[in-house]
Amino acid sequence: MTQPLAVATAARYRAYGPRQLNEISARFGIPAPVRETARLLSQVFPFRVNEYVLTNLIDWRQVPDDPIYQMVFPQPTMLSIKDTKRLAGLTGAELSSAVRDIRARLNPHPSGQRELNVPTLDGAELPGMQHKYRETVLYFPGHGQTCHAYCTYCFRWAQFVGDPDLQFAAPDPCRLVGYLGRHPEVSDVLVTGGDPLVMSTDRLRAHLEPILAVESVRTIRLGTKSVAYWPYRFTADRDADDLLRLFEQIVTTGRTVAVMAHFSHPRELDPEVAQHAVARIRATGAVVYCQAPLIARVNDQAEIWTRLWRAELGLGAVPYYLFVERDTGPHDYFKVPLARAVEIFQAAYRDLPGLARTVRGPVMSAKPGKVVVDGAAGEFLQLRFLQARDPALVGRPFLARYPAGAAWLDELALDPSTPADIAAAIQG
Repeated sequence: MTQPLAVATAARYRAYGPRQLNEISARFGIPAPVRETARLLSQVFPFRVNEYVLTNLIDWRQVPDDPIYQMVFPQPTMLSIKDTKRLAGLTGAELSSAVRDIRARLNPHPSGQRELNVPTLDGAELPGMQHKYRETVLYFPGHGQTCHAYCTYCFRWAQFVGDPDLQFAAPDPCRLVGYLGRHPEVSDVLVTGGDPLVMSTDRLRAHLEPILAVESVRTIRLGTKSVAYWPYRFTADRDADDLLRLFEQIVTTGRTVAVMAHFSHPRELDPEVAQHAVARIRATGAVVYCQAPLIARVNDQAEIWTRLWRAELGLGAVPYYLFVERDTGPHDYFKVPLARAVEIFQAAYRDLPGLARTVRGPVMSAKPGKVVVDGAAGEFLQLRFLQARDPALVGRPFLARYPAGAAWLDELALDPSTPADIAAAIQG
């Protein structure tokens, strides 16, 4: 049953955006040049933070090097010097045109998600849905296409910039339910965004309950950063108890509720309220799976991941994925070379107890599927498909040469011995 709150906590959500940068700077001592650079870059990259993140997660003594600060505030070299200077000299329509041009060059929809992932029903494309892997459909409810705070590295940054041509969003689940009815091979629905837990419980219920009418769907996944950025969603929000009762309701139907929690740094799990939020979620019968990308300047040290995975395990959550930062947005700022990523993952993995070795990585969510880098030997990386558009590729290993600094699949050179179907999937 849902755990009662040990202590009633008064917490009111307040978001801050570019217009509040002066206020944030005055409170926390951000120098004017740093503030103005953040304001300038926020015209390209979405910027949103909240009071909880500002006062509980950022160590202002370490700014600008603090990892949480790096995660939520636009940084000077996320854009090229040329593009930054261009933005600084424009206003009005010319500025809007330049912003659109820059965003278009930042690969807003990586891995073919708009060209290859959008499903159809009776010949019509379905808005707010993606179907890349046989068993799983992604669903983007329209009211959930924002977050309690934005991560600067987020590969879904295009969801938040206010351009409807870039956004995935579904007004309601009617077409999703129709599609699922014709695709009984789909067992999992991942409700994503954005963050579906920015919605009120009533709105979330309206999106989830119709899915329960589809018997072939056995797992409801909820992709969320809310435990890290606004844990009060599960403890003190007006409808927090209603949300947990909704989880319980779904679990009692015999389905799995999988909360796909994004924790990028162990500090996000230090506050007692975050730990209590995880406990309350688990008390409903839901399972908490933890995942995050490997990010330069944020978590690119093995000991950070060891601490994070141990903290997750200690709370009864499941360490699940360490991702490779996708080739979108400020990728050059955050990327970690694949060879280095393997070193970090393996060093962290070796220091884990057995129950935490559920984690997999480093994993690239690339166009053909999820590709894990199992190791490096000499000039070669050994790779393997964990998931694929073509299910026949799942579990299949292959080798590729890697140049120094290679940070994504398309920068590798496949070994000539690579089977033809794997080569075609990767090079297609």
